[in-house]
Amino acid sequence: MKIACIGEAMVEVALSGPNGAAKVGFAGDVLNTAIYLRRALGEGHEVAFVSMIGRDSLSDQMAAFIAEQGIATAHLARHPTRMPGLYTIATDAVGERSFAYWRDTSAARAMFDDPAALVPLLGFDLVYLSAITLAILPEPARQGLFAILTQLRAKGGQVVFDSNHRPRLWHDLATAQRVVEQAWRCCDIGLPSLDDEMALFGDTGPAQVQARLAGWGVAQGALKCGALGPVALGQGWGAGVTFTKAPRVVDTTAAGDSFNGGYLGALVSGQGPKAAALAGHAFARAVVQQRGAIVPPADWVRELAASVGEIC
Repeated sequence: MKIACIGEAMVEVALSGPNGAAKVGFAGDVLNTAIYLRRALGEGHEVAFVSMIGRDSLSDQMAAFIAEQGIATAHLARHPTRMPGLYTIATDAVGERSFAYWRDTSAARAMFDDPAALVPLLGFDLVYLSAITLAILPEPARQGLFAILTQLRAKGGQVVFDSNHRPRLWHDLATAQRVVEQAWRCCDIGLPSLDDEMALFGDTGPAQVQARLAGWGVAQGALKCGALGPVALGQGWGAGVTFTKAPRVVDTTAAGDSFNGGYLGALVSGQGPKAAALAGHAFARAVVQQRGAIVPPADWVRELAASVGEIC
């Protein structure tokens, strides 16, 4: 299967300690999912990152990092003058995050300014994107993307969506609601978080989110409810399935993104909703027990095995 993950990769500056110590890396919600999806799949599948970066040295390092993760970069375009966005991240004593962003003129915002850049998406079997992807695009590019996704679905492809909500990226709540609803109606597999859906649409709990998304045609997926584990969208996983909390939480960065990667990896590999949900939860549990969005490859097999063992 050929899978396209459309989003923005950013320069991540992780702050730690009282003296302003920092570690520089690369991350982004869709990129994080692409990396964990790549780790979940066999070599017979292609995971491509679709975006735009600059021609500067940081962009060169970013492209090299993405390729080192096993992600295809043939659709990682280069802008002649713009650079990637940047954000700082700090975590508190219980692993919760706070961010500051510099992304208003990032190269990724221009990835589909040329409508011709959308056409290659029709060559993929599955396309994954988030509401952050949609929020950074100008409206004409956004609608062009929806048109291509509609064509992709008509020819048998699938669309996966996560309504990762960042209020500051939207002009207003009404715009966010309109665009995210449009995305849900153009989606085959949904991977939202409960808090995002409640903030966007005023839902009071999982049952209301499930009913609304079912009414909009989302036939399959998982509603992430933090440490409590997911609840099913569409076909469930039966009674008696428990999602064990992580024994410690160091950093919640990429918890939802890694869940998405593990869940999709299981589905693409032919497993059912129950196995996919458990795989996603195991990925997220492994990630929150380490610092940073991306667990180093050298540590990943060990950390995931420990997480799976704790669940079982």
